[in-house]
Amino acid sequence: MISRHLGLLLLWTALSYCTANPFLQKPLASAPTPGPDKLHGRFLHITGIFHLPMSFHISHTSTDVLIDVHPDRFYSRASSTDSDNACHWGRGSAGLYGAENTDCDSPVALLNATFQWIAENLRDSIDFIVWTGDSARHDNDELIPRTEDEVIGLNELLVTKFVEVFGKEDNINDTDPTNDFTVPIVPNFGNNDILPHNIFTPGPNRWTMDYAHVWRKFIPEEQRHAFERGGWFFVEVIPNHLAVFSLNTLYFFNNNPAADGCAERSEPGYEQFEWLRVQLQFVRQRGMKAILMGHVPPARTESKHSWGETCWQKYTLWLQQYRDVVVGGLYGHMNIDHFMLQDTRQLDMKLMNGLVRPARKPRKSSDLSIQSSAEYLTELREGWSQLPEKAEAFTEEDQDDIWPPFNLGMEKKRRKSNHERFLEKIGGEWGERYSATLVGASIVPNYYPTMRVFEYNTTGLQHDSSNLYIGGRHGMPSAGHDKLEMYEESKYLEKHSFVKPKPPSKSQPPGPAYSPQPLSLLGYTQLFANLTKINAAFALPRASPAAQFAYELEYNTRNDSIFGLEDLTMRNYIDLAARIGRYRPKRDDLSFEDVEEKDCSVNKNKHKKKKHHKKRRAINKVWFAFVSRAFVGAKDEDSIRDQFGMDDD
Repeated sequence: MISRHLGLLLLWTALSYCTANPFLQKPLASAPTPGPDKLHGRFLHITGIFHLPMSFHISHTSTDVLIDVHPDRFYSRASSTDSDNACHWGRGSAGLYGAENTDCDSPVALLNATFQWIAENLRDSIDFIVWTGDSARHDNDELIPRTEDEVIGLNELLVTKFVEVFGKEDNINDTDPTNDFTVPIVPNFGNNDILPHNIFTPGPNRWTMDYAHVWRKFIPEEQRHAFERGGWFFVEVIPNHLAVFSLNTLYFFNNNPAADGCAERSEPGYEQFEWLRVQLQFVRQRGMKAILMGHVPPARTESKHSWGETCWQKYTLWLQQYRDVVVGGLYGHMNIDHFMLQDTRQLDMKLMNGLVRPARKPRKSSDLSIQSSAEYLTELREGWSQLPEKAEAFTEEDQDDIWPPFNLGMEKKRRKSNHERFLEKIGGEWGERYSATLVGASIVPNYYPTMRVFEYNTTGLQHDSSNLYIGGRHGMPSAGHDKLEMYEESKYLEKHSFVKPKPPSKSQPPGPAYSPQPLSLLGYTQLFANLTKINAAFALPRASPAAQFAYELEYNTRNDSIFGLEDLTMRNYIDLAARIGRYRPKRDDLSFEDVEEKDCSVNKNKHKKKKHHKKRRAINKVWFAFVSRAFVGAKDEDSIRDQFGMDDD
């Protein structure tokens, strides 16, 4: 293991290192102001920030959690990246900022450099932050088991980093802890933020009470009871316009043996959906919109069922019934950049009412290896290959297409055009049969560290002074109903197991996830830190004088010619999924490359003669890009072709 003196030197380097990067933003020249004077139309999504194994001495007082952070005793630069050593032991290639393409967790240097980069490049240009959990290391070293104090301490450390970058210097210690930041920050439980990992018992429990204290600066006072009860809450990130709902997905998680679906009233998952139904109804009544976020996404393929089936069913139903309200769903956990679609034609009311039991899926490891990721992504593609083919709009020929073909005194009946049949299959003009879930890759370098900056539509919001975040108390009630409505629901529940959410009124226009409008997601910029290059620049014994840590652009959906997303509304995602799923793609989605093949033939003298000739191979470039981006560009093209069978396209 690295010597104590060298370890101290590396820690000092990580803590004092100042980063610089020219990407998009001008470096800040001053401390953050007390609050934004306008909306920027951008927000940050980060997940899997910090799996740092550290030693902590933690003492609890009535007002704060004190953390004495010792030099990192576990992650060791130049240690072995083998799974048995976990970058803690032996000699190997573990870099200063982490070991990409391994199962090792993040060193302190990566945490500090990431927040420094955010301070210099994003701090003054975003409106809020969505933080989808997993801020403690994995329990991947039997010689150094995690402790409860360590897990809590790591999350408290993350809070201090947010204070350093986004804290209001003039009132950080006032009596209202939710008024301490220049932008709202919405945290979430990850399955590694508890101990043992994955197991989250019905609340109130030790973890909901402890995190109510750890995250007291983020959770509005009126939401404390809901959070202590089950770890769920919401924040009005744009007051009177947009709320972000932090869902406790560990109650939906198949790998949580302390929860059993969402159909039974005794289950915390059932209670959470009831809470969400009431709150989304308030959002609708106030003319607001909502983003749903959580840690574990609702993955649902043959090999990967992340949620209990009844929880997936209710989530899909809730998104359908509140499609006029919900902007989108943002998740993490899986460490790969991708999206998934929920199909309302797979809803089963008998399942949701508990009249039949879902087929029980065996619990597997929730972590995706490269091999299981390949299987999962391939299954997504197979499902998308069944999506309806996009048809062109009406043609003159469609208008004349009638039946019967001859005028025999019968009333003419026009056949449905291909376009009309296509719209029927996807749920109408706006694709309302489906909803989308967006999953971000993590900062922990299973591949390359990454973060995502979303852009959203601010039309009509810029000059409304009521939308500016000032912290403190605001917003809708956290519980409660009209008395008549409560009575009607209680009568309904005498015959049914749950109250089905009300759909939007027939006169209601499509919601922000379906039609471009204020608060619709316009696109996102995917950023990554190329640790292969960065670690090489800082390699011992002598680092390059020009070495710097920086996040760089991987792709931007707003000008990306491969995905071709005009915005992030549903019709565009349906079209993208269908293009990824095509095994015989249209010419615009093809790329061609020459492949050299060897041919051994026998001449008249019975001597083998080798012939070399080139064969032109076609690849679905949209599928190829989807896979490459899933792994944040950390897998080389040859391995992608080999593992995903690109030769078969």
